[in-house]
Amino acid sequence: MKKILLGASVLAMSVAMSSCDDFLNDSRFPLDQHTNNPNYWNSASNVQMQCDQMYGGNTTSGTTDYLVAPSCFTGFSTGTGGWFYFQTLSDDQGGGIGNGFTNWKFVNLPSSSTSWNNPYKIIRHANSIIEGVTKSTLTEAEKNKYIGIARLVRGWCYYDLVRCYGDVPYYDYVIDHSDAESLYKARDNRDKVMDAVLEDLKFAAANIGNGTKLTWSSDMAYAMLADVALWEGTYRRYCTEAENNIAPNEERAKKWLNECVAACEAVMAKGYTLSPSYQATYNTADAALGNNPEVIFYRQYKNTVLTHSTIQYTTQTTSIAGLSKDAFDAYLFKDGKPKALTTMDTNDAGVVKAGFTQGVNTGALGQVLSIKDVLSVRDSRLSETIDTVVCFVAGDVEYTYSRAGSAQLRANTGYTVKKYDNVTLPVNYRNGSNYTSAPLYWLSVIYCNYAEAKAELGNLSDDDLNNTINKLYARAELPAQTVASLSGMNDPANNMGISSLLWEVRRCRRCELIMDNNFRYWDLLRWHQLDKLDTSKYPNIKLGANIKNLPAAQKDEVTARVGDYLNAIPGNDRIYVPRVYTYPVPTGEITLNPQLTQQPQWKDAK
Repeated sequence: MKKILLGASVLAMSVAMSSCDDFLNDSRFPLDQHTNNPNYWNSASNVQMQCDQMYGGNTTSGTTDYLVAPSCFTGFSTGTGGWFYFQTLSDDQGGGIGNGFTNWKFVNLPSSSTSWNNPYKIIRHANSIIEGVTKSTLTEAEKNKYIGIARLVRGWCYYDLVRCYGDVPYYDYVIDHSDAESLYKARDNRDKVMDAVLEDLKFAAANIGNGTKLTWSSDMAYAMLADVALWEGTYRRYCTEAENNIAPNEERAKKWLNECVAACEAVMAKGYTLSPSYQATYNTADAALGNNPEVIFYRQYKNTVLTHSTIQYTTQTTSIAGLSKDAFDAYLFKDGKPKALTTMDTNDAGVVKAGFTQGVNTGALGQVLSIKDVLSVRDSRLSETIDTVVCFVAGDVEYTYSRAGSAQLRANTGYTVKKYDNVTLPVNYRNGSNYTSAPLYWLSVIYCNYAEAKAELGNLSDDDLNNTINKLYARAELPAQTVASLSGMNDPANNMGISSLLWEVRRCRRCELIMDNNFRYWDLLRWHQLDKLDTSKYPNIKLGANIKNLPAAQKDEVTARVGDYLNAIPGNDRIYVPRVYTYPVPTGEITLNPQLTQQPQWKDAK
């Protein structure tokens, strides 16, 4: 089935690796003697066409009225399709899609992997553009723009390789088929590669210039740089030699965190503002998302032309991967306090009610399990993310409802996801070909990046909070905070060994970006907290809604529960092992090039 964003069928990238240098012959980026010659690169329109080839493609009708996402955003590192809702290797959702269970990306050694192979195909094309444009007769401004675009894509691809594999072979030139020394080289030090990434992204941000929210622009480059710099800065602070093959380096951590701050400030100075509606960033149809003042860069879907299936996945009759109890408990109460410290009502049990005024139909029992009152005292982002009723089916016990004419909803945790739904769209499109457009970079991410980087650097101020986190709090109907109030919060749930200030900044990030762009998995990795995905140690990942108020006979029939809480995936556990901090190098690559070597943590794996 199609998935939103980076997993739509027009962007499929599941090309099997057949040799060490098969990225030299990538048919998606054809450059032959007719195109790869000096005269060809002297034409700005030709170069623009080659840059646009690094997008995922135009509309299926062949028109060029808009472009979709760059190929570097195809999500090849995770390999599980769309970037919104579907990435369930986190503590945000219970288990996996349907009643499956999401385990680690790799459990055994792969013979091949698109996570390794596909980035190099795109890198080769980017290097071809850079070499062709450098020798062309284009003006210096034109050269810098197009080289900036190619370096932006190259930088992203190498960043994605590094966060998966650490050390990787680095090439800033087009490899010739006969260049055995380059083809069979060892992996380069990951710090060297990331320094090159920084240079690429800074050059791109300085030279691409203005663009639309659908195309390459300096604003997009700065937003990308902010993401990459925050990841690298925190990774180099929290990584360990045993799990990550490299020891922490405070000097490098601070360097990258300062780069994040500078990139965020560049974006924040451009006049973007938060949308009044949290949900509007996710559920706006067609080109209208471009009018959202919060959006920096987005992928446009279009009715009957280019569609996805995210809404369908969250409105269908089969059980979806619902929000976990772990994520539910992370949301603050309206007094700005966490569950352990609030004076507000912390009861999270649903109340059985007959009928439901906001829905069209109720389940077979003619009842719903309402959590409307439970949600009314919480961060409003929670009620904009999940429905106000608990929806599940267990044997003859059926508590479901239909959201504005969609199918009867149910989730393995009971918490159904409505964040991406747009109830104003015709039902046949919500349950079929969805055409809501999707943000790739937007302002609330910049606010989260900025606040975290400043907190990590130890110089987060009240003014910084007022310009970032407190704006997100205001939209979420939470009171404003100060550095002192966050530092003094001291939530007993803090299990990451960090300051109260950092814990609260990370909490805001989690709640703001819940189920978006696979942020949570990569956040846990860069914070060196992947052990928090071990469901045997942190069972709240698998648990869901509190059903204690069901009639006794119905409650007894629900065997998939732990005490009063639904158990999304009974009998399954995801066990943390330290080697998951790195992806294994595909064995087929090592067979062809023994210089690559396997990750130390994976040497004994099968």
